[in-house]
Amino acid sequence: MDINETIKGQLEENPIIIYMKGSPQAPQCGFSAKTVQALMSCGERFAFVNILDNQELREGLKAYSNWPTYPQLYVGGELVGGCDIVLELAESGELAEMVKGAANKAEA
Repeated sequence: MDINETIKGQLEENPIIIYMKGSPQAPQCGFSAKTVQALMSCGERFAFVNILDNQELREGLKAYSNWPTYPQLYVGGELVGGCDIVLELAESGELAEMVKGAANKAEA
């Protein structure tokens, strides 16, 4: 399967997914740690992919998203952004709204 098809499948199957270094329980970089903390504070379930486990995915996702760094948060199949953007959205309350909206839509 083509890496773009893999990414599309992950985005379709998971309304909230973060591509990060490490796991939510054991982040492997400070940016991933801060981003996942903000996401966890929203109180909804989310999927994650440890991009350190898959070099092809790590490089393919950069091209797919046209976003050069990690972590990358996707909500409803759309790229939200990386650490700085997610933290700004969390601070304003927009992140919780986005995440809850995607979670509710997935349950419907």
